Parts: sequence; C-alpha cells; structure tokens
Amino acid sequence: MTVTAQRLRQILAEVEVTRVERLSASFVRVELGGPALADFGVDGPLWDQRIKLVFPGSSGRLPRFGNDPENWYAGWLELPEADRGHMRTYTVRDVRGHGTDTRLVVDLVLHLADGADGPGSRWAASAQPGDRLVTVAPRRGEAFGGIEFAPGSAQDLLLAGDETAVPAISAILEWLPVGACGTAFLEVPVSGDVLDLDSPVGMEVVWLPREGAALGERLHAAVAGHLGAPVADPHVGEEEVAADLWETPTYSSSGKQVGSGSVPPRHAGLYAWIAGESKVVTGLRRHLVREVGLDRRQVAFMGYWRRGVAMRS
Repeated sequence: MTVTAQRLRQILAEVEVTRVERLSASFVRVELGGPALADFGVDGPLWDQRIKLVFPGSSGRLPRFGNDPENWYAGWLELPEADRGHMRTYTVRDVRGHGTDTRLVVDLVLHLADGADGPGSRWAASAQPGDRLVTVAPRRGEAFGGIEFAPGSAQDLLLAGDETAVPAISAILEWLPVGACGTAFLEVPVSGDVLDLDSPVGMEVVWLPREGAALGERLHAAVAGHLGAPVADPHVGEEEVAADLWETPTYSSSGKQVGSGSVPPRHAGLYAWIAGESKVVTGLRRHLVREVGLDRRQVAFMGYWRRGVAMRS
C-alpha cells in the first residue's frame, strides 16, 4: 500500500494476520499485527469501538491509496472493483501487546447457518497467518468516533443483538465497571456458538441459540419479556427498514430530532444498546419506543447488516 509519510488523523495501514482461532461454528477470531498499530488507541474504554477492514478484491491485491491519503476514501472508490477490494466494519474485540507488538483482536462471523456469503465471511473461512489486510483504525490522541455505547448514569443496562453484535457486546461486558447491573441477550445460530464471557456479577448474560428458528424471533421475544411488555408481532415490512439504520441518544440516521417520549417510571434508569440485522433491529426499535414507551434518549439502535443486501462498508 502506497501512502506518504504524512501523519493522518487515523491509522491507515496494511496489517498481517498473526494468529487465527476458530471459536465455534460461526465465529473466527483473528489477531492482526503491524508497526502502525503502535499508535492505536482511544481516550477511555474501547467499549464497542469500530474499525474498518479492507479485504483483497478479485485481483487478490490490496488497494493502493496513492499520494493523497487524507482523501483516501474518495480515491478508494475510484479504483476498479477488482482492485478496490471490499471494506467492512468490525468491532475491536481486544488489544494485546504494546508498541510495535500491538495486536488487534477481531472476531468475524461466518454466517454459515443463514446462507450468507459476504466477502468478510468468505475471507474468515480460510484466513491463516500471513494473510494481509488494510485497516482504518483510531490513532491515539486523535478524534475517530466509532463508539456508540454511552450509558451515562443509567442504573440498568439492556444489551441485545444477533451474532454480528456478539463481539461488541462481549467487549462492552468486559469494560463495564464491577458494579454494573443489567441483562445481555445474545442470539446466535446454534448452541455451539455460546461462548465463555467475562462480565460483572450484576450482569445476566442470556444466550439464545436459534436452532432453526427465524432470525430475530427469539431475541424479540426475550427483550419484550424482559421489559414486561406483551410480545408484539415482530414482522417488519421492507418499506419500514431504513437504508442506514443507526440511531443513538444523540444521533439519528434519519435526521430527526432525538428524544421525544415519556419514560415509564419502572424504566427510568434503563439504557438499551441494540444491534444486528437491520430488519430485526427495526422491529425492536418500534416495540421499545412505540409500545413500551422508552424515551429515544435511552436507546441506541444500530443496523450492523441487512439480510440479502451487500453492505457498502
């Protein structure tokens, strides 16, 4: 990858796979290393910190970003598709080592049970030490974004997601203070995908293997039941799903003002973080905001992927 010596606000560099571990039928863990990662860092806990990974395209080569790295994204889009490769977003599951020995740990989902075959899943299925990728990641001391978990003074946490959100929820659980309380619901394809996670004693972790059930069905029922609300029809029409579903207590992908509801007293101290397949997340958003009555300032809803639709990045 060709870049100038100019210091960028973010890390834009090639990294190499140093270790691969198959965690379960649906999860592959890769460890990524490279000299540029010595500058990796954020101001505070990593929580659900997102990074970009660029996988080789059909040419088998990684993209070259030329001599204007400040405008790397526009330059990347102009590359021929075979050379551009595929950019996807992932959560930093862990950071190991220091300095030039810094390693980023990323858990990737294979999506085998759902028949999905995206570039990230294909790459993860055959990943081995020595493989190379490009990463876009936060540089210590520079604003980068990519962290959405912001519970503030909430006393009760609700984390919910499908397999694509498991790495983020797992990282959040490990970063929580020892006194944190709440519940995490994790829907995964099969029972063999249940992982051992570290979490505060006050956090209940509930795994929901689908084992052939419809995507999101068990997650929707579990969240509704947890909040003491009737389980509404989780069906969501295609027209209801936002193209870029991403809404936090301070940001809405639709551009609408955030925060307009009234909070039922028994949920006044709740903060909910929900991520996964966009249609499933849309159904949960509708249920929690419209039917349970949560204030929009209490929730973060993020569409990590869309079944049958290739994500751009």
